[in-house]
Amino acid sequence: MTFRFTIHPIAECSILIRFNAKPSKELSLYIGHCNQVLSKSFSELIMNVTPSYDSILVDYLPHRVDMAIFISLLEEFIKKTDSPEIVEDRITTLPAFYHESVGLDLHRYYNEGLSLEDIIQLHTEQEYTVGAIGFAPGFAFLTGVHSTLQKPRLESPRVNVAKGSIAIANNQTAVYPNPSPGGWNIIGNCPIDLYNPNSEEMTPFSIGATVRFRSITKDEFLSLGGVL
Repeated sequence: MTFRFTIHPIAECSILIRFNAKPSKELSLYIGHCNQVLSKSFSELIMNVTPSYDSILVDYLPHRVDMAIFISLLEEFIKKTDSPEIVEDRITTLPAFYHESVGLDLHRYYNEGLSLEDIIQLHTEQEYTVGAIGFAPGFAFLTGVHSTLQKPRLESPRVNVAKGSIAIANNQTAVYPNPSPGGWNIIGNCPIDLYNPNSEEMTPFSIGATVRFRSITKDEFLSLGGVL
């Protein structure tokens, strides 16, 4: 299965491949597969490949290939690339400590009548899809948040969000892999490292992959390196 697409130059050395389909797990898996194969197939011609919900941004080396020729190569590549066969969907399970000491915005849910147990159940029962990776190294946008937990971004983002913070914005949830500014609703903390620039596999996330959260106790949180 392939998806309809368009290809347009958007800068002097950047080309955007946009797929004409609504974001979905199938599309995410296809984009993730194209990203991996494209990176290897055109390694001598490209600088970066950035996949997202319904597109792939390709930054290429203009002194090595003409833009028109490269666009033609990309068109042929996409047309010939089928969706990957899914033998087994690997699930990445992340430990999560849900508590007021690390969940700075839990009170927003309490004010609507939800208990901490309600929030934990609703957040851990879902399977999330990695729709995009960006904003910060190792920051994965996970789609599929239960409608009851969906909240808009904060009107005023925080200057500093603690490493490991688990947060929600609309239908997405994410873990902040490092301290950074952020405007999402924080409900807990994940104590394990999710970005290692010195490792061959810098992050456990890949586009289209499935992620779940597992609720842990305070003792387990601290034993895994969590900080209160």
